[in-house]
Amino acid sequence: MKQLFLASLLGSTIAMCTAAMAADTDLKTLEAAARAEGAINSVGMPDDWANWKGTWEDLAKTYGLKHIDTDMSSAQEVAKFAAEKDNASADIGDVGAAFGPIAVKQGVTQPYKPSTWDKVPDWAKDKDGNWALAYTGTIAFIVNKKLLHGSDVPTSWADLKTGKYKVSIGDVSTAAQAANGVLAAAIAFKGDEKNIQPALLMFADIAKQGRLSLANPTIATMEKGEVEVGVVWDFNGLSYKAKMANPDDYVVLIPSDGSVKSGYTTIINKYAKHPNAAKLTREYIFSDAGQLNLARGNARPIRAETDLKLPADIAKNLIPSEQYTAANPQPIKDADAWEKTSKALPQKWQEEVIINMQ
Repeated sequence: MKQLFLASLLGSTIAMCTAAMAADTDLKTLEAAARAEGAINSVGMPDDWANWKGTWEDLAKTYGLKHIDTDMSSAQEVAKFAAEKDNASADIGDVGAAFGPIAVKQGVTQPYKPSTWDKVPDWAKDKDGNWALAYTGTIAFIVNKKLLHGSDVPTSWADLKTGKYKVSIGDVSTAAQAANGVLAAAIAFKGDEKNIQPALLMFADIAKQGRLSLANPTIATMEKGEVEVGVVWDFNGLSYKAKMANPDDYVVLIPSDGSVKSGYTTIINKYAKHPNAAKLTREYIFSDAGQLNLARGNARPIRAETDLKLPADIAKNLIPSEQYTAANPQPIKDADAWEKTSKALPQKWQEEVIINMQ
């Protein structure tokens, strides 16, 4: 019996060692292939979004990968992959959570599971490795206190509904951030993925009052003083605030009456000219260093939900956890329903909200 047990134990140990060696060998093979390709071309992963700059700098320094990015919306990224299949200019993109399954259905992705795959929560990844959320975001407000003309800082959707603030949410027809902003407002007024009518009614009312701004909440529009209250992901709001000439003029907060928590996933182009560099990029993004890079961009890395502890010098720059507890932001619970609603949102926005602008 002991001999059988020892043989079994020895066999298991050899198997584990072999698996570990194979994984290490595979990563070395992947690294060598990526180095040979020498470049990684991304879409929707600009330097100032979630500190992608840190990731690109590390990949260049460590693996010699040259990088260029073309910023665009999630919908545009998926469309680009499909349109350029015979001569792909992009290797990898970063899209809102709802667009991961859409990209898979359109057949424009290729799978890759990084070595930290088991550390990614099941709800945040595709079982086949076509997509996985690298970081989460919660819809927040960024408020320019200097432009409120004596009004109190809005801390809830109810405040936006009854206040005098101009509200900037961006283009709901193309931007996942803007669409999720609508969903967050719907949740605050007892709606959900199937029912965003409460939000459409609120924004229509704001439009009738002449308070709906068409300015997209970005660093450029904020610097020009065009944004009083912007509806943004928390990590974007914090990053924008840090880059302002007078950061103390701004406050970033989670609306107390409800919000939505979602995330962004990399998708690797099925037709990528640098497929190994794209896979190595995903490998790095889910490593400790890659996850902390995202956290330095004020995003909440997905592995912070499982095994990654954020250093104090990073955690102190984030929105206080008490605000998240109070708002209880909801993850998207019905992805299929939200996909259907998202597709219908642009037309509804035009017909029910924009038509009311003065």
